Amino acid sequence: MSHKPVPFDIPCVIFAGGKSSRMGRDKALLPFGGYNSLAEFQYRRLSSLFEKVYISAKENKFNFTADIIEDSPGEKVFAPTAGFNAMFKKLKDERIFVLSVDTPFVGEEEIRTLLENDSEELDAVIAKTGSGTHPMCGIYHRSLLPSFEQMLQEDNHRLGQLLKKSKTVYIDFKDETPFANLNHPHEYEEAFKSL
Repeated sequence: MSHKPVPFDIPCVIFAGGKSSRMGRDKALLPFGGYNSLAEFQYRRLSSLFEKVYISAKENKFNFTADIIEDSPGEKVFAPTAGFNAMFKKLKDERIFVLSVDTPFVGEEEIRTLLENDSEELDAVIAKTGSGTHPMCGIYHRSLLPSFEQMLQEDNHRLGQLLKKSKTVYIDFKDETPFANLNHPHEYEEAFKSL
């Protein structure tokens, strides 16, 4: 049985290992879009766009089947740095598309634009809007792995700083809407209703 070809042949990693301190509970596990969890909503949605989708988290806390990349379980580091290290160690790809679990409206059009602006000699391609850059929505190259390893050793988790000193291209998007983050309970409630 042949399945429908997907638009993008780059792996996608959904980052769902954060603390969710502003939400007050693990936002990756909140029900969303007809699914038991935001993580499952993102996983199903992105699986129709990418050949392979993974979830980066501290441990497998999900009630659906997915490829989980565990980033240093038991450790106290809740920063994406741990996830990036684990991701590049597990996957052998040269470039990977990453998206935070709490940005459920980034769609095919935005992803395509980022991919079209990517090239071999870059380290990263990152979305940017009027409100600022979105480091958890973009393409990261394996060339950054040594920097991520060093950051983890030094307990330095400033992603923005790393991107500034790397070969990063920022892609401007006029519309803020797709990049809305669900950080606070009211943002989650509004997004939940809008679906």
